[in-house]
This record gives sequence, structure tokens and C-alpha cells, in this order.
Amino acid sequence: MSELTQSSAPRRFIGGQLLGSSQLVLGVILAVLCIAISIAAPQFYSEANIIAILRQCALVLIVASGMTMLIITAEVDLSVGASLAFVGCIGMAVLNSTHSLTLGLLTALAFSGAVGLFNGLVVTSLKVNSLIATIGTMMMLQGGVYLFTREAVQNHHRLASFTDLGAGYLGAIPLPVVVAALIVALAAATLRFTTLGRYLYAVGANERAVRLSGVRLQRLKLFAFVVTGLCVGVAGMILSSLMNAGQPTAGRGFELTVIAAVILGGTSLLGGRGSLLGTLLGVLVLKVIDNGIIILGWNQDLQMVVPGIVIILATYLDIVRNRANVG
Repeated sequence: MSELTQSSAPRRFIGGQLLGSSQLVLGVILAVLCIAISIAAPQFYSEANIIAILRQCALVLIVASGMTMLIITAEVDLSVGASLAFVGCIGMAVLNSTHSLTLGLLTALAFSGAVGLFNGLVVTSLKVNSLIATIGTMMMLQGGVYLFTREAVQNHHRLASFTDLGAGYLGAIPLPVVVAALIVALAAATLRFTTLGRYLYAVGANERAVRLSGVRLQRLKLFAFVVTGLCVGVAGMILSSLMNAGQPTAGRGFELTVIAAVILGGTSLLGGRGSLLGTLLGVLVLKVIDNGIIILGWNQDLQMVVPGIVIILATYLDIVRNRANVG
């Protein structure tokens, strides 16, 4: 256990300083973006627009919470977008058949959790690189959803509780934002205050030390994959509620936005470093940019270009941070 502590503690300390500086920079960037867009388009600060931004942030943030934990362990899941679409179709089909929101939610969570478990087993048991493994899962899900349904699964149950899942409010706050806040708080508390969280950081920082300490790192990685899958299940049902249908193409490009937000927030692709606060700021920056593109009347295809640019720049910054750690 001493080797585990000695190996990972220095890296966490230095990484914490770097994370703090990157979060400050992100906060400044976010403030500048908000001011600039509001000057060009005063409707940016309208109540309807702010609520729209918060709802969009909520969906990404829910999945990004699990993805942050996963990338901290030095793994990644590229299947979350395809899984998001499949979850919505399955959940809506169950709701149409049973008229039970509880059964629909449980089925969606069971499916998405099973996808996460499958990814985790492929990575930990078959020793397949997580990038390759989850690309394979993504392709299976993209084809599988069309075997399940050739078109959108429409809402035939008309349950008010299902509509509230995406469009409802708790007081003045949209319900998806409340759900996202709870998930982020739980994930942040797990990473910061629990032994499990410390082990997740340690797995990414020094896998060999974790193995020598007697901790079963395969279980830790499985946990992170399953949590990511469950987060996809929650987001998928909220998205299908907002769209009032299960759409086979709903998650296209979603995984890029999630990963871009996590990396932009300072979580290292090499593992061992990251925070939910950084991820939150990363999500806000990306979604404010998306919203600015829309209200300024720019070509909306730029919404797919931006995450790609962010991934390249954030990965370069991650390399710089790791060089500083080594130094």
C-alpha cells in the first residue's frame, strides 16, 4: 500500500495545481464568451435562451460525469452516443407497451448498464484497448438500433410524467438540470471524499502500484464503465422525453462533445488526474459556443467542428501538463 501512496500522491499534488489553473482559465474564457455573445445578440440573456442552454448542458453533463471517472482510470468509451440513441428507442418502446414510466426507466438503465459492463469486460478480460473496444461496440449499437426499429419510436402512451422528465420543472429549475446536478454532486463526492475515488485516481496514475497493493483494478475499471453506461441511460431517457420519440440517430456526434468537454476540463487522457468542476466548466464553454453559433445565425455545421478543434487543443494541453508533471 505504501508504494501506491508514494507513487500517486506527488502526481495528484502537482496535477491539482495545474487543474486549478486550467479551471481558472476556463472560467475566464466562459465569462468572455458570455459577454461577447450578449453584446452581439442581447437575446442571449433571455430566460428562454438560458433555460435552453441549461437543458443542453444537463444532457452532456450527466454522461460527462461518468466519462470523467472513466478517463481518470485511463480508459475511454466512444459508444456513448450510439448507446444514447438505442436507450431512447428501447425506453420508448417499453413505455408504449407497459404505460409505466418506472419500467421504461429500469429497462433503459438495465440496457445501458449492460452496455457499460460489456465494454468493461472486453477491456479488462480480453485486454482490448478501450478505444478499439468501444468503437466496435459503437458500430454494433448503430447497426443494432436499426434492427430493433427502422424509424423513430413515437410516443403512443402520452404519460404526463414522461413529458415532465425532459420539460418539467422543480420550482424554477428545469428537471434535467436538477438530475444533472445530483449526478455531478454524487460523482464529485465519490472522487474527492471516498476510498473508491482515491483508487480510481491511483489506477490511472500508476496501474502497477495498484496491482501490487492487492487492489483488483479490473473491478475498478468495470465500475467506471458501468457508471458511464448508467449515466447514458439517464440522459437517453431525458433526451427521448425532450424529443417525444426514440430517434435511432439521436446520439450522432454526442460522444465527441462529451469527451471534448471532459478533456477541456483538465482530465488527462493518460489517467490519474481530473475533476468534475473542470468537466462542468468544459460543458458550459462548449454549449455556450453552440448557443452562440445558433443565435448569431452562423452555419450550424460549426457545432460539429468546434468539438473537434477542442479535442485537438485540449489534448495538446494535456501533453504539456504531463511534461510539467514529469519535470
